[in-house]
Amino acid sequence: MADAGMLRFHVPEPEVRPGGTPDFSNVTIPKAGSVPRPEIDVDPRTIRDMAFSIIRVLNRAGEAVGPWAGLLSDQELLEGLRHMMTLRTFDARMQMAQRQGKTSFYMQHLGEEAVSCAFRKALKPGDMNFPTYRQAGLLIADGYPMVTMMNQIYSNEADPLKGRQLPVMYSSKEHGFF
Repeated sequence: MADAGMLRFHVPEPEVRPGGTPDFSNVTIPKAGSVPRPEIDVDPRTIRDMAFSIIRVLNRAGEAVGPWAGLLSDQELLEGLRHMMTLRTFDARMQMAQRQGKTSFYMQHLGEEAVSCAFRKALKPGDMNFPTYRQAGLLIADGYPMVTMMNQIYSNEADPLKGRQLPVMYSSKEHGFF
């Protein structure tokens, strides 16, 4: 085995310590609606830069503008809001149950409701997804019974996974959720 030299471990100094005021003056925030929306089948290499950009849809007046806006009907928007609010309510109750010692483990979805609920709407029936924590919105937006989700969190006898998985790592083949 060749000598690779001495190993080094570098921990960078954070720009701001807790309690300090961060400086975001170097962050470029594009004008709302200015980032182009690529075609669904575009070569990922051509849109790599978008991973490092901010895609703003709402302008300062709170109106959706640009190529990313206006794709959903009012009914679809209301349904999405309903799913997010349902997840928020489910989240609050399950977090309270965990704090009361009624379940061993729970991770909140606070602030990530739109991601998981909207992601489900982009999938077709039968599509598979392999989510991780904070993805209960995928199931809620697909009509999965919350009682079944709660049974898994409580790891009780009605738990479909029979306590063989972390409480928030749901699974449902019928809903493409593995």
